[in-house]
Order: sequence, then structure tokens, then C-alpha cells
Amino acid sequence: MKKGLALAAMLIGAIATLPAISQQRGTPSNRAQTAPGALAEQPSPRPQLDAADLGAWLDGYFPATLKQGKIAGAEVVVVKDGQVLIKKGYGLADVATKKPMDPDRTLVRIGSTSKLFTWTAVMQLVEQGKLDLNADVNRYLDFRITPKSGRAITMNDLMTHRAGFEEGLKDVLESDPARLKTNEAYLKQNLRPQLFPAGEAPAYSNYGTALAGYIVERIAKEPFEQYVERHILTPLRMQRTTLRQPLQARFVPDMSKGYMQSNAPPRPFELVTINPAGSVSATGADMANFMIAHLQDGRFGDAQILRPETARLMHMPTLAAPAGFDTLAHGFFHGERNGRLVIGHGGDTVVFHTDMNLLPQEGVGIFVNFNSRGENGAVYGARERLFDLFMDRYYPAAEIKDPPAIASAAADARAIAGRYESSRRIESGFLGLFYLLQQDQIAANDDGTISLASVEDKRFREVGPQLWREVGGTHRLRVTEVGGRRAIIDSTNPIMVLQAVPLGRNSLLNSLVAGLSLLVLLVTALAWPIGAWLRRVYRQPAAQPLGQPSTGSSTPPSALSGRGSRVRTLVRVAAVADLVYLFGWYTMLQPILQNRLDVFNDGMDGWIRMLQVAAIVPLLGAGIGVWNMWLMLRSDRGIWAKLGSILIAAALIGIVWFAWMGSLISFSLNY
Repeated sequence: MKKGLALAAMLIGAIATLPAISQQRGTPSNRAQTAPGALAEQPSPRPQLDAADLGAWLDGYFPATLKQGKIAGAEVVVVKDGQVLIKKGYGLADVATKKPMDPDRTLVRIGSTSKLFTWTAVMQLVEQGKLDLNADVNRYLDFRITPKSGRAITMNDLMTHRAGFEEGLKDVLESDPARLKTNEAYLKQNLRPQLFPAGEAPAYSNYGTALAGYIVERIAKEPFEQYVERHILTPLRMQRTTLRQPLQARFVPDMSKGYMQSNAPPRPFELVTINPAGSVSATGADMANFMIAHLQDGRFGDAQILRPETARLMHMPTLAAPAGFDTLAHGFFHGERNGRLVIGHGGDTVVFHTDMNLLPQEGVGIFVNFNSRGENGAVYGARERLFDLFMDRYYPAAEIKDPPAIASAAADARAIAGRYESSRRIESGFLGLFYLLQQDQIAANDDGTISLASVEDKRFREVGPQLWREVGGTHRLRVTEVGGRRAIIDSTNPIMVLQAVPLGRNSLLNSLVAGLSLLVLLVTALAWPIGAWLRRVYRQPAAQPLGQPSTGSSTPPSALSGRGSRVRTLVRVAAVADLVYLFGWYTMLQPILQNRLDVFNDGMDGWIRMLQVAAIVPLLGAGIGVWNMWLMLRSDRGIWAKLGSILIAAALIGIVWFAWMGSLISFSLNY
């Protein structure tokens, strides 16, 4: 029994403690927290942003942060007024050989920050008149995307992540070069469904960026990697930057290892199938040149990768946003921090984590990369705090005055309380299970404020109709409607919204259904051998078969002896079969819990198809459970036996419900 309950705990725990799946962040929030070894208080007068002060401050921040977070290494580069102000490496690029991080030589994976190279290439073609940002992308493709609700997808939609595509993880990452697909093959074989009509809602999409890169390739009539090398990397003298995979031999000795945490073995080199969305390997020094070019309206030295007017257009918002809310500017995240304009882009692979932020009006840019996720995901806090503290030190915010709450705040808080799901999600494939169970929550507090579960230690007060502002800060939430559902817009995250979930998709409901059903089936399955063993030990006769009438019983003939006994046996078989079915899916989903995304490729299709066909198991099981319940309710058995049959039937039906809502009952191999 204890072993069976341990299995139940393992399965329930797996669905209750799911990790976030590649949640690409925008520019960091304005919150400043004290980091280990960092200077959190602002001296007076304000420190000047020069090499001496910045170097001392960074030396105070990084060593303790890396050690405490179990992060192997990092490199950071800051540029100012067209020059490199400082470039530093901290920790180790290779823990085993004690090789240090060196921003001049050590290459790191920059993840989705690579997208800025794709969007720069797009804008080059726009200024040449070869690409129309507002044209249907089908004009440039050799395959067709059928738009949802008839609204054509444009390049502007791709650049603002408003094409409406579902998220997708199949074939995105690979560790075996022999299995690496071309971007073209990926796009054609893994066409993502649309959750929303184009333009309706932001939903961050790697597929959309990969599509844009393929369009660049087709218009330029040369491989995408080659185009970027000739038109961006070479003019910017980025000689230690590449999009090519596997990594060229000349770069291999200087490539940083990637770690889950510093005391774990390194992960294999991550091959990104969708190369326009995340394949760049670069040094911090090379990224300094890229920042300088964008801070100087496309100019770097004698080279001009974009005309000044094109560069300025690229940095301008594509979409209007309410005051205090971030938006997107032709691929760049665009917003304010401490009253200063900031554009930039973050990036994550499984093990490498990047942030790049530019302050165009100050001529300042900062690039940082960590080569480890760190203990308990420590890198995310370390990355966010670095920029927050940098801004607070060199560009402090004016004093914040909290506006008063409006009169209806308490009632409005109760009205919007509930569970919400991200517009960036999977619904049609089996990995939709993770998104079904991974939802955010708004809670109404006693003081009339609200709290958002994903934003720790903050409360929001309603300061205007449907506008909520952080108490003591500038972070904002706006309530609106998307796709016919109430939605929450986060001022620091322009690439997704939170939609209120209908009851059927409520993560708490589905977790309870799954957990309780699993527990009932485990007890049912374990009671079978345990009961037989106890009868053998104590020499007791077998339990009276279901439907066996007692003396003088008026039980209908249809419920008599043999059939009822066989059905009860079938119920036990169904319980065991459902547990095997769920365990099969658990093994298929386990790599996600281990951050091993590279296993999700065509090689899994046979196993996934087998499990999809095995959906007959819970469906038949539910039918058997209902049949057993019907026979039991018509028999002369006691009330507890009848209640037990109802409970078992409900559990078997609950597994069908959970499998259906989690997209386990599906024939799609596109996830």
C-alpha cells in the first residue's frame, strides 16, 4: 500500500510542480531587490557611469551572486557613447578545466536575443523595397498558411508576436547533429495552429520568428546564416559570432559549457532548429558592436547596416500602448524604466540566459549572459536584479507617489479574482497538459488590493477603472477582454496576456479530478491483491459476488451472480489499465520535468501514437465503471458497496476527463 501511495504522490507531484516552459521575458521590471554582494543603497551624490565606478560595482555584484546561485559563469559588457565602457568575465566557462569566462574570446548562446538579428535583416529588406511589412506573408512563401478568421498574417504581426500561433516544442532543440532539421523543414512539418486571429492578441512565437527568417532567405536568395554574416556580422566586425550549427571547429575550444548549475555536469551543445529565433553564439565583445550600431542609428565605424531613418523606425513602437505599459518596436521590447526609454530583448536556452538593454537617449547599452540556470532557477532573479540595480544606481527614478484607490476597488478586486492562462500556450498537442495545469491566479486581498501569483511580494491597487497599479511602485495591470474572455495585460510583458479560464480548464479543478481519481484507482488496484492475500491468510471465503441475491431477495435476474462478479473483476482490471496508461504518459512527459527538450522530435512519434491509440483504455474503463455502478445500484448490496461503485465510476470517468482536457486524447503529432 505504501509503495502504491508513493507512486500516486510521484504522479500527482509531477503535475502539481511543473516548471515554466520557456517563458520569454521582456525588459525587466522596475523592482530593485538586494542581491548578494550588491550595493543596493544609493549614495549621494549619484555615482557617475564610468569604468572605475561600474567596474567596482560589478565586482561587488557578480562573485557572490554566482556563488550563492550555483551559477558557473557570466560575462557582462557595457557600452556608452559609441565605445566599450567595460567588459568583464566572472566565474568559469568550463568548470572541469577551470577555464575562466573571457568576453573577448568566450562564446555564449544568446537564445532569443538572436531574434534582433532576424528583425534587423527584415528591416534591411524593407528599406530596399523588397519586403512590405503590411503584406500577407503568403506572398513570400512557397507553402501556404491558412489564416484564422480570414485575417491575413503580416510581417508586422510576426514582429509583434501577434500572428496568433500556438506555442510549440517539437523539434525546437536538438543535441544530435544528425537529427538537426533545416529551418525550412521545421516550418513545413510543424505548422503551428492559430489560437487567435492575427492581430487580436500577443502570443510570443518562436515559429513566427523562424518564419520571418525563412522569408529573408527566400527574398535574398541565400541561406539565412550566410545573409546575416554578409550583411550584419561582417560590417559590424563580429568575427567571433556565428549562427551556424554545429559550431565550426575554430570556435569549439572557446565555446562556454552550459550548466543547469555549477556543481552539475555540462549539458550538450544545444542545437536550435529554428535558427532565426535563437541560434546565435557570440562573445560579449562582439555583442558590444551590435549594441553600438543600434545606439548610433545603424552605424558602426564606417559601416552602416541600416539607414538612420530605418533604424529609428525599427526602434519606434509598432503598437500604441497606454502610458506606463511596454510594447514592441519592430522586434525590440520597448518601455520605460525609472523614467528612461529602454529597448532590448532577453534570451534563454535551457542553460544559457541573456539580457540586452539599450538606453537610446543616453547612448548606453548593457549585455549580460549567464552560462547556468542555477539552483532553483537562480539566474532569473540574478539577471533581473542586475538591470534593476544598474538603473537605480546610475539612472534613479523620481520619488513614487501612490495615487488613491477608486471607490469600487474592493468590489472590482473580487470580480476579477480567479485563475488565468497565458495567451502563449499549447492546446492542440499532448504538451498542452502542462499549460492546462500551469496557470496564474489573481487573489482579492482584504484591503481591496489584488495580488498576482506570478509576481511575488507585490500588491496592486485600482487607481482608475480597470487599471491597477503596484503599491509603492510603477508596475501596472490593465483589465480588458481578449477572445471573448476577461484578460489581464501586464505593463512589463507585451508578448502575452492572461485570459480568465473557463471552468473546464481551471487548473485547480483538473488537478483535483486527476489527483482524486488517481488515488481511488490506486486503492482499487491495491485492494485486489491485498484482499486476496488476507483471505488466504485468514482462510476466509471470497467476497460475495456482485449481484448475488440473499435469501428472499427480489434482485432482478439481470444482476445475478456470474455477470456481476465478472464486471467487478473488469473494474479492477480497468483501474490497473488506467494506471499503466497514465504512467505511460508520465514517462513521455518526464523529459520536460528534467528540462530535456531535445528528446521531443520525430523519434518520439511512434511512442506518442501508441499512447494516443491507448486512449481506448480509459474510454472502455469509464464504460465498465458505469456498467458496474448500474449493476451494483440494482443489487441488494449495502449502501457502502453502492457508494464505492459510484466512486470508482467517477474516478474512471475523471481520468477520461483529465486526458481529454490535457489533450492526451488526440491524434495530433504536432506539439
